[in-house]
Amino acid sequence: MTNDPPDHRDRILDTAAEQVRRFGEAKTNVVDIAKAMGLSHSAIYRHFRSKADIFDALAARTMAEEAELAARFVNADGSAGDRLRGLVLALHRSKRAKLGDDPEIHGLYRRIVTERPDLVADYARRMTVLVRQVLEDGVNGGEFHIPELDAAAGVVRDAVTVFIHPAHVEQAVLVGLDMEPRLHAVMDALTLSFSASRRA
Repeated sequence: MTNDPPDHRDRILDTAAEQVRRFGEAKTNVVDIAKAMGLSHSAIYRHFRSKADIFDALAARTMAEEAELAARFVNADGSAGDRLRGLVLALHRSKRAKLGDDPEIHGLYRRIVTERPDLVADYARRMTVLVRQVLEDGVNGGEFHIPELDAAAGVVRDAVTVFIHPAHVEQAVLVGLDMEPRLHAVMDALTLSFSASRRA
């Protein structure tokens, strides 16, 4: 337990992110983060065990922000098909924006995604739950006919990974590939396959 303000952990992460942006991941350390905050490094260690722990937390926070972005589409207005498409498109554009506007943080995030399969598994689980909720709304509203919602949510997750995984997004940008038309084609195919009108 500490007597630090509740937002102290977030302020450490904010400062760490700024240090990474300025100096790069390799040159950022706990002492530099503490110095930028006007603290001793022991104050940082009350919240994080190591530099790696801080960077993992930065990646986890980014994943939580993406889950929050996706969650906006669960209870939004519009058809389930439109909301599902909007969810995937928003995540794709968010990843592209981070690559272009915040490359150092994107690089850190991409590395940790590769090295921390447990974080990725938790992220995938949360996203799949959100996708399932949209699909279930489609079923309840008569828009979709989906006998196995869990399986369908997993299919959507796997089908759209190429549009939202940071490594795939980066590779597409590097070769000058516009993925949005392909994203829309995949979403067209998915919503058509789920459509209740095809069973009428």
